[in-house]
Amino acid sequence: MSDLQSIVEKQKPGARFVISAPMLGLDPVSFDRLAQSWIATGGPGFVLDGIPFRKVVNGQFFIQRVTVKRLATTI
Repeated sequence: MSDLQSIVEKQKPGARFVISAPMLGLDPVSFDRLAQSWIATGGPGFVLDGIPFRKVVNGQFFIQRVTVKRLATTI
């Protein structure tokens, strides 16, 4: 997840930003699983800050992107 780490590290502490499936090179199903874990426990260096955007794929809703807030702590 070095892509994720580099995205988070570019942000200032307290900044709100978006993380999406294409940014990480993931398909909607894989990103949805990852985002669900962030919802439950928080992400590495950030917390969710908003309602996840979902996309319909084959009749099912999957999280496509999330708005997050950078924490002051390092990853």
